[in-house]
Formats: sequence, structure tokens, C-alpha cells
Amino acid sequence: MTMAAPIGSVGSKGAAASGTTDAASPWRHFAMAALIGALLIPVSFTKSFHLVEMRLYDLFSIVGPPRPPQPGAVIVAIDEPSFSEVGQRWPWPRDLHAKLIESLRKAGAKVIAFDIIFAEPSEDEADEKLAEALGPDVVLAADDVTTPLDQGIQTTRVNPIDPFLDADVSPGVTSVDLDGDAYLRRMPTYADGFAAQALRLSGRAATPPPEGALIQYFGPSRTYPTVSYYQALDPENFLPPGRFKDQIVLVGLSLKAATSADSGTPDSFLTAYTLTDENLTAGVEVHATILDNLQHGLYALPAPRLAMAGLVLAAALAAAALSRRGVSWRTGLVACGSVLFFVLGAWALLRFGRVWAAPALPVAATLTVFGTRFGLDFARERQMRHAVSEAFSRYLSPELVAQLARDPGALKLGGERRNLSILFCDVRGFTTLSEKLKDSPERLTSLINRLLDPLSEAVLAEGGTIDKYMGDCVMAFWNAPLPTPDHALRAVRASLRMMEAVTELNGVLRKEQGDTAPVFAVGVGINTGDCVVGNVGSRWRYDYSVLGDAVNLASRLESLSKEYGVSLILGPATAEAVRNHYVLIELDRIAVRGRATESAIFTVVAPAVERTAPMIADLETLHPRLLTALRAGQFDEAAVLIERCKILAPSLSTYYTRLTARFSERGGAHPQKG
Repeated sequence: MTMAAPIGSVGSKGAAASGTTDAASPWRHFAMAALIGALLIPVSFTKSFHLVEMRLYDLFSIVGPPRPPQPGAVIVAIDEPSFSEVGQRWPWPRDLHAKLIESLRKAGAKVIAFDIIFAEPSEDEADEKLAEALGPDVVLAADDVTTPLDQGIQTTRVNPIDPFLDADVSPGVTSVDLDGDAYLRRMPTYADGFAAQALRLSGRAATPPPEGALIQYFGPSRTYPTVSYYQALDPENFLPPGRFKDQIVLVGLSLKAATSADSGTPDSFLTAYTLTDENLTAGVEVHATILDNLQHGLYALPAPRLAMAGLVLAAALAAAALSRRGVSWRTGLVACGSVLFFVLGAWALLRFGRVWAAPALPVAATLTVFGTRFGLDFARERQMRHAVSEAFSRYLSPELVAQLARDPGALKLGGERRNLSILFCDVRGFTTLSEKLKDSPERLTSLINRLLDPLSEAVLAEGGTIDKYMGDCVMAFWNAPLPTPDHALRAVRASLRMMEAVTELNGVLRKEQGDTAPVFAVGVGINTGDCVVGNVGSRWRYDYSVLGDAVNLASRLESLSKEYGVSLILGPATAEAVRNHYVLIELDRIAVRGRATESAIFTVVAPAVERTAPMIADLETLHPRLLTALRAGQFDEAAVLIERCKILAPSLSTYYTRLTARFSERGGAHPQKG
């Protein structure tokens, strides 16, 4: 069986199964979309989602809003400058309003509408003067007050006082309905509404809007032409000629100091433009806006719920049709295009058709269908990858299995050149232990497994790749398959972790088995250099491994660790890479195959933070002198230095003893030949 056969088999079957499912039962895909649409439709009837739709209306309605040819009203604002000029506290005397009416009539105003409720008598003389000034061209504000009762809601009409009504004025209801978030969006439907009455008196038709009609705002606060109250009292001196000629004039409070969203005021409202400038709009300006909505039919009508339900269902089915062949990056673009279609379509329908079809649910249906299809495809892909992993997990390393699951096309022989750090770790005395336990192979297997487990964990904890286990030997490497810039440092840290793990295991075994417990020790060799890493083997069997002289040298360093009496030996490139992190000493210089010069080998003495300690500092000074003396044949001086170094580094006493013996046997300082 070739290694490529299972991958091709699994992939082909998975693809065939997927295609068969989609081709044989496409109704399942569309049934899923219909179910999603059906589950989303009831959401549109909830109050919380209604507020979401209304907030979207605010955003859409202020993008390129339609505007009347010219403002339908002029506002006379009772504002801060007017309070300063009038010099009286609110409410002002009503004879002052009488003067305003006379001034506006004289200036040619067609209709004068007060957004002020005169529901209570004031001073008799002032009321009489206002009553005399009133006439059929005047609209006075009225109000509908709702009172919750146990048996229901009672609505009471609050009109101006009788003397004013007897003056043939037209009362206009100023009541408005706020949404749950306190924004004013809905058109008043009163036949005798304030703006409607002003339109009728001007001789224009004012048909009440349908229930649920939405106000189209034309700009933020003070968008309408506005003059101060005190200016309107004397327009000849303060205003250009003809300012009020044939105009509908609305009079009401418009205080800048109380028009922020934080402060609020009883006669100012949150509108769509509050989202952009965070200001409120005065009630009198809202009525001017309602007037133009009525006059030009600019208000928007919400799409019927039944039509929206159909749109949601259609959006879900359309998304199902567009994703029936599965999800890819192209499908992602189609999904984005679908969302854009509903968003732009909703704006165009609002802008040119004056119908509000909130895109939230159609977009939600579209994205949910695409997302569900993506989830199903992802689950199917995961299933296929799992099948690939199961097929090859017994033959390949976990890293390679994961790579093949992502890209089955990578299943081929070959490799790449990389600079790697290679580690070999061998258990000392394992042969002797095997002979002692030759009649208990189960115990031997258990012991070696208990040792290999923490050794492997040390490698994995430092991000290494375990290449293979060779009996009691572990081979690992760093900087492949994933790049690891500090691979040499990680390899050294892993080796130190290994030694700590062996010490801990020896303690555990001694507690368990007493004096008969085996005592483990390891020798580690680490080398850094360029290697070829990749799939190594034949067509029938191969593994992810490394090849190169750097690997051979790492293996040789591991075997030399026993000869030199140290637990760890580093090659020159590894030592150079970690010199700033550890205190190193040169053990010897060995001949490396293919090189004319000898290469120094090193071991770790302590972390770099201990370099300033007196004993470590002395060792770093004396050890190079010792090697120089030995290589020069100065054995008397070397003997003295060896004894001093043994005291400074007791952990290296075996090394120093063997170093003395080796040079004594050779009669001089000759490096070991390799």
C-alpha cells in the first residue's frame, strides 16, 4: 500500500459524498433556509427589535434626505436673547403676545400659530387684549392628556380658555407620541393637529397621515428660518422687509441652553439628528417639520409586516441558492454583496418610495443562512480531516498529520534547508539496567516509559519537535516545522528541563522502591547548523525528519558527554547563540569530519545572572588558563589549576579528573581525534 493511496481515497470519497448529498437532496438546504427565515420572522413583532428598526430608520433617513422646495414656516423663537430684551420671567404677560400678533399681521403673516397652551386665565386686562388680537388667522395650542386608570386609559382634551376660543381661533393639538427610547419619530394623526390646522388656515390641504407614518427630518436643530421673539415685535427695525409676507409663522420656546441630550427640556425632543450632533430639537421646530411632511407627503410609511415576512423568507432562500455549492471566498463576496443589496435597497426605497423596509431581518436571514452553510461545510471538512488524521496518525508525526490534513497535496517526498538546533538525549546505564531486568521486561518497559514521558514533555514545553525514539534515546530538533528564532536557547532550556525531570523521577522512584530503585542519568548533546528537514523515507514509509552533518555532530556530542563526565555538551554554534544567557566553559577541542580546524565543545555551568558570583567569576578566569597549560604540556601548573577548579565547580569534578588522566596518559596536551 502506498502512502498516497489513503489520502486520495479519503479525499475522493469525502468530495463524492458531499456532492452526492447536495445533488440528491437540495431540498434540505432550502428547507434549512426556510426554517431560519420562519424563526426570524417572529422577532420583528418584539418591542426591542422594533427599536432596533427605528434606530436604523434614524440612520437611513438622514443620508441624503428629501427636502421641501422651501421651508413651509418661519419660526419665532422664544429664546435667550428675547428673555434678555423683554426683561421678564416666563410666562410673559399675554398682552405682549397680543402685540406680537398685531406686529406679525402688519408684516403680512398669513397664519400665526402659538405652540403655547393658554389653558388658565391670567390677568384680566392682559387676557382681554390677547382675545381682542386673536382672529381666524391664529392657531392656539391644545393638548390631549392621557391618564391611566384601573378600568383603562382616559384621554382629556386641554383647550385654550373660552374667551380665546370665542375669538374664532383654531385650536391645534400639539401632542406627540414618543417611541420606547424617547425619540420622536411618529407623525401625529390628529385631524385637528397643530401643523394640520396651520396648513388649513393657509388654504392648503392637510390630510392626516396613515397610522404609523414616520417623520422625515430635514436637518438638526435650527434648520428652519428662525427669528427671535423680540425681533418679531419690531420687524421694521430688526428684520429685512417682507420677512413674514404670506408666511406661516410658528411661535414657541427654543432655548439653546436646554437643548442638549443630557439636560433635556419639556418642549424639546430627541430626533434622528440627535445621533449626529447630540442636540435636541425644539418642539416648535418639530411642528414646522411635521407641517412640511404633511404639505409635501415626505413622511415614510413602514412596510407591512406581511411584506417584511415575505422579504425575510425570500432573503433566506436567495442566500440558500447562492450558497448551495458550498462556501468559499467567492461566496463570502456574494454574502457581502447581498448585505449591501439589502442596505442600499432599503435606503433607495425610503428615499424615492417613502417606504421604510428595515434591512435588519433580511440581512440577519442572509448572514445566518451563509453562516449555517459555512458551519456545515466546516464540520464536514473537519470530519474529512479527522479521517485523514486517523489514517496516518500511526505512521506520521502529529505535526505532519496536521499539515497533511490542511493540505493533502503536501504528501510527497522532499525537504528544505534550514538552520536547526538538534538535541540527542541518551539514558546512562540503560544496558546494565536491561540486563538486570531481563526477566522482568514489563518492569523495564514501565521504567523507560516513565522516563521518556518527562523527557518528551521537556522538549514539547520548549516548542521542540520530537523526531524519534531510539530505544532509550530521544532525538528532537527546533526551528521546524514552525520557525523559532531562538531555537538554540530553547534547545538548551529543554536539556536543563530534562535533567531536572530525571532528578525528580529518581526521587519518586526512591520513595516507591527504596534502595533497590534504579538511579537514572542522562547525557545530552546539542548542535546547531544547517540541515535538510522534510519528509524522509521511501514511497512506502517515511517520516518528518532531519539530515545533515549537524545532526551527526549532535549525536557524537551526546556520546562524548559520558567520556567527559558531564551531562550536557554544546556544539560551537549553539554555544555562541546562548553565551549571553548562560555561563559556559570550553571542555575541549575536537576534530570534525570535513573540517581542517578543530571545533571547541562547551558545557553549561550556570545561568548568566550568576556570572558575577565570586566562584563563577574565578572559574571563568582559571579554566581557560588550565586548558592553555595542559595544551602547552605545563602539567605542574595544570595540576594546581585543576584542584582549584574542582573546588570552584564540584559538579565538574568528574570532568577534571578525567581530563587529568587523559592528558597524563598521552603525555601531553593533544586534542581528541574524531
